Amino acid sequence: MAARLLFSRLGAGAYTAKTTVSMFSSVGATAGTSTQTSLTAALLNKRWSSTAQHVADEPDANDIRRLDKLRNIGISAHIDSGKTTVTERILYYTGRINEIHEVRGKDNVGATMDWMDLEREKGITIQSAATYAQWGETNLNIIDTPGHVDFTIEVERALRVLDGAVLVLCSVSGVQSQTITVDRQMRRYNVPRISFINKMDRAGANPKRIIEQIRGKLKMPAAALQVPIGAEDEFQGVIDVVTRKAVYNRGVRGGDVVFEDIPEHLVEAANNARNELFATLADVDDEMGELFIEETQPTDDQLYAAIRRATIARKFTPVLMGSAIKDKGIQSLLDAVVRYLPKSTEVKNTMLDIDNNEAVVDIVPYSHKPFVGLAFKLEEGKYGQLTYIRVYQGRLEKGQFAYHVKSGKRVKISRLVRMHSNSMEDVDSIGAGEICALFGIDCASGDTFTDGTINSSMSTMFVPDPVISLSLTPKDKNSSNFSKALNRFQREDPTFRVHVDSESKQTIISGMGELHLDIYVERMRREYNVDCVTGKPQVAFRETSTRRAEFNYTHKKQSGGAGQFGRVAGYIEPIDPEEHAEQPFEFVNNVVGGNIPTQYMAACEKGYMDGLSEGFMVGHPIVGVRMVLKDGAAHSVDSSELAFRTATYHAFREAMKASAPRILEPVMTVEISVPVEFQGNVLGSLNKRKGIIMDTETQEDYCVIVAEVPLNNMFGYSTELRSATQGKGEFSMEYKRHSPVLQNVQEDLIKEYQKKQSGEK
Repeated sequence: MAARLLFSRLGAGAYTAKTTVSMFSSVGATAGTSTQTSLTAALLNKRWSSTAQHVADEPDANDIRRLDKLRNIGISAHIDSGKTTVTERILYYTGRINEIHEVRGKDNVGATMDWMDLEREKGITIQSAATYAQWGETNLNIIDTPGHVDFTIEVERALRVLDGAVLVLCSVSGVQSQTITVDRQMRRYNVPRISFINKMDRAGANPKRIIEQIRGKLKMPAAALQVPIGAEDEFQGVIDVVTRKAVYNRGVRGGDVVFEDIPEHLVEAANNARNELFATLADVDDEMGELFIEETQPTDDQLYAAIRRATIARKFTPVLMGSAIKDKGIQSLLDAVVRYLPKSTEVKNTMLDIDNNEAVVDIVPYSHKPFVGLAFKLEEGKYGQLTYIRVYQGRLEKGQFAYHVKSGKRVKISRLVRMHSNSMEDVDSIGAGEICALFGIDCASGDTFTDGTINSSMSTMFVPDPVISLSLTPKDKNSSNFSKALNRFQREDPTFRVHVDSESKQTIISGMGELHLDIYVERMRREYNVDCVTGKPQVAFRETSTRRAEFNYTHKKQSGGAGQFGRVAGYIEPIDPEEHAEQPFEFVNNVVGGNIPTQYMAACEKGYMDGLSEGFMVGHPIVGVRMVLKDGAAHSVDSSELAFRTATYHAFREAMKASAPRILEPVMTVEISVPVEFQGNVLGSLNKRKGIIMDTETQEDYCVIVAEVPLNNMFGYSTELRSATQGKGEFSMEYKRHSPVLQNVQEDLIKEYQKKQSGEK
C-alpha cells in the first residue's frame, strides 16, 4: 500500500529505486537499518557522482544520460501568485517532503522553502531558496524566488544560472507589475518559460483573459495546453488538448492522477483550444506552418515536438492551469517541465577568454572538460559563508583546488553540499549542469571559478541601482556587531549599499524599497542583537544638465618651488540616461596636437568622475552628461596629474552651472488593486501625490489602477490606502525611471540642501 502511494506521487522512474530500498531493509533490524541508509545515500548520490573514467575529448556515456535527465528551473511570479505554494506541492508529489504546510497555515509551521522566521511571520518570500527533486527519471534543481519588487535581485541571480522557468500567474489578477519585471529578466538571460495559471478556484478566475494578457502585455505568443473543467469553487480538473483526455486529481492530497474521457459539454471547447494551439504554433514554427498551410492536422508527437522547439527558442510559452492550494494540476506541470523545458546541453552559455583579448568562447556543458563555475548567491550560515555555485563545465570534487579568476587565488574545496531549503547534504562531486554550495570560499556574487587550466570569466548579473536610503544609528554605540551585520548584508545582497555621509557622519543604508530596508533593520535586531534608530527615508535624487555648455578653465597655483598648472577647454552636453543605462555618462577625448600630454588624460577623466560623484545643487550624483575635451595647455615643470585632475573637476562644475541643470527624482510604476466602490478615493489620493494614471482595468468586483508616481510622494501610502479601502486595497511598486522634478520642488530641495550645509558649518 505504501509503495503504491509512493508510485502515485513519484512516477514510474522513482518507484523502482524506492521499492529496492524497502526490500533490502527487511533483512534484519540493525543490519537492515544500516543497509537501508547506505543504499538510500548511494541512490541519492548516484546523479552527483562519477561512474567512469572520462575520455579526454568525448563526453562519458553516463554523463550524457545524466544530463538528458536533468532540468534546472526557477519558480517566478508577482507577489501572492502562489509560487511557494506551487513549489511545496512539487516537493510533495516528487516525494521530497512527506507533509504539506501552507505559507500562512494554521499549524504555524510554514512552507518548506520559506525557512526564515521573518518569511513565515510576514507570509512572503524574502530570499530565493534552492532544492532538488526527482520526477520519474528526471532530476530537477529548483529555485523558488521572491515575488516582491524589493527583492528583485534574488530573481535576477536565480534566472542568471537557470535553464528554464515556470512563470506563475494568478487566474484573477493575471499579468501584474512584477510579472512584467520577471519577464524582462527572463529575456535578459534568454530563459525559456512555461506559464502556469494558478488559483483557478478563486472567484473571478478567467484563464482566457490571462492568456490574452500574456500575448498583449508580455508580447509573447501563448496558447493553452489545457481547458479548465469548471471554474472558481466548481473547478474540478483540466482537459489536455493534445491527448484529448480529462485529467483529475483524486486521492490523498490529489496524489492520484486519473485520466478520463472529456465531458460531452466540453468537447467543442477542447477542439477549439487544440485548433488555437495549432494556429499559434504555425506562426512561430516552420513545420507547424507547413502543416497548417496544407490543412493537415498534426499528430500528438508532432505537437509535442513543436511546443518544445518553440518554447526553447523563446518564441512561445505553453500555458497550463490548476490550483496549487487545492492540489490540482501540479503533476501535469511537472510533466510539462520535463517535456518542454531545455536540458543543460541545449542551452548556449559563453565565457570570455581573458588571455585572448576577452574573446567569446562557447562553454561545453559536459563533465570531461576543464571546470568552470559561477558563484551566484552568498549566504551566511552557522559554518561560515555559504556560496551557491552553478557548475557549467567540468566537474567539481571535494578536496580539489579551484581557481578564483577575479583574485587569481587558488582555493581548496573542503566541503561540497547540495541544498534543500536551509538543510544540506554532503556530496563528493558535482557534474556539469548541477547547482551546489561551498563553504569557506571568499568571493562575491557573480565571480567565476575554474580549475586553473583555463583563464576565462563568465559575464556577471545585472544589478539595479538602489532607489531609497535611510540613516541608521545603533542604540548601543559600542556594538561591534553593527559593522559586522552591515558587511555581511552587503556581501549577500548587491542591491543593499552602505556608506557614511561625509558631512553628517551618519551611516546611510540604501536599497530597493521601504520593505527591503525594514527587513535588514529587523534582521540586525534578531540575528546580531543590534537595535537601531532609523531616520527619515531619503530618495535617491540625481542631477543632470539640459543644454550644452562650453568651458575653458585654467588651474594655476604657485607656492614656492614647482607649482601646479593645467588648462582644459571643451564642452559638456546632455545624453539620455535611459539609453545609456549601464553607464549614464561619457568622457570623450578630442584633443589634437598634444596640447594635453597623453599621460595626463587619465587624470582628466578622473577629475570628470570626481565631479559626477556629487552635484552642487543637492549633493546627489550627476548623470546623463557627456564631457568632450577639445583643447588645453600644459607647463613643462608645473603640470602634473593632480593639476589636470583639479582643473577638469572645476571646469566640469562651472560648465554644469551654466547648463540649466535639473534635479531628477525616481518615478515608480504603482499598481493598485481595490474593490470597485473605492476606485474614486484611490484615484483622488494618487492625484494628490502628483501621480499620472496610466491605465485602469475593471475585473469583476475589483479595479486595477496603474499609475506613475514620484517615489518621494509615496511614503506612508500603505497606511493611507488601507484606511481609504477598509483594508481591502493592496499595491505594489517598482522603479520606472528618473524624471525631472517640478521647478518649485527643485527650488525647495536646493534651499533645504543649502540650509543643511550652512547648519553643519
